[in-house]
Amino acid sequence: MSILIDETTKVIIQGFTGEKASFHAREMIAYGTNVVGGVTPGKGGQRHLDRPVFDTVKQAVQATGAEASLVFVPPPFAADALMEAADAGLRLVCIITDGIPAQDMMRVKRYLRRYPKTERTTLVGPNCAGIISAGKAMLGIMPGNIYQRGEVGIVSRSGTLGYEAAAQMKALGIGVSTSVGIGGDPINGSSFLDHLQRFEADPETRAVVMIGEIGGPQEAEAAAWVAQHMSKPVVGYVAGLTAPKGRRMGHAGAIISAAGDSAAEKAEVMRGFGLLVAPSAAELGSTVARALAATR
Repeated sequence: MSILIDETTKVIIQGFTGEKASFHAREMIAYGTNVVGGVTPGKGGQRHLDRPVFDTVKQAVQATGAEASLVFVPPPFAADALMEAADAGLRLVCIITDGIPAQDMMRVKRYLRRYPKTERTTLVGPNCAGIISAGKAMLGIMPGNIYQRGEVGIVSRSGTLGYEAAAQMKALGIGVSTSVGIGGDPINGSSFLDHLQRFEADPETRAVVMIGEIGGPQEAEAAAWVAQHMSKPVVGYVAGLTAPKGRRMGHAGAIISAAGDSAAEKAEVMRGFGLLVAPSAAELGSTVARALAATR
C-alpha cells in the first residue's frame, strides 16, 4: 500500500501552463501519475499536454473528478490558490512554492479549520519536494528513478535529504512505500506527526525514516508520539549539526532560535524516545538496514 496517493488518484495542477509546472507535469505523467487536467485562470477551454485547462479549481473538480492538486503558483498568489483548492473540495493539496509569507500560511491554516476534520483538505508543503508513492504516482518535483518500490516510509523537512535516503536505500536493495516532503518553512500544512500516523496505519510500511532540521519543535513532538504509539521502527536524522545559533540556514524554517532547536538537541531527544538515529547523512541507508534487520 501507500499513503496519500497511488496510481488511481486523479490529479490536477494549479498553474498548469507555466514553464516549471509543464516540465514537472510531463515527468509526473511519464511516471504514471493520473494527471487529468490543470488550472490557469484566463486559459480555460484550452488543452495543454493533451489535457484540459480550466479557469478555476472548482470547474476542474466538477469536470474531471479530481481528488488532489499540485500547486505551482508564485508566492503572492499562493494563499488564494490553496484556499480555492480547499473550497473546491480537494482532499489533498501539495504546494511546491518557496517564499510564501508566514502570515499568508497562518491565514490558510485558519481557513482550513472552518471545515470539519473529516472533510478538511490535507495540505503538504509549502517549500517542499512533494509526495511520491514509489512505482505508482508522483506529486512533486523529485527524480522518480531513485525510488525503488518497497516497505519503508520517508517523511522529511529536507527535499534533497529525502532523495539521499531513497538513493542509499535503493543501493542496499531497500524500497520506499511513500516519501513525503513536508517542507522547511516554520508554518507548514502538515507535520511529521500527521504522516507518522498514516505510516503506522499502513499495513505494508514496515519502518519509517524521519529527517528533520534545526528550528522548531516538530521533531521532538513526533518522537514523543512515536514512543507512545508507534509499533514500527523509526530511524531519525537531524540536519544542521554545525549550524550557528541565530543564523538562518538555507530557508525560513532552518534557524536555531530557542533551546531545543539545534540538531544535537533534537537528535538526543530522538534517542531518548527510542528512535534509532543515523550518525550522519551518509549513513541513512545503512541505519535503515539495521532497523529492518532488528525486526526480522
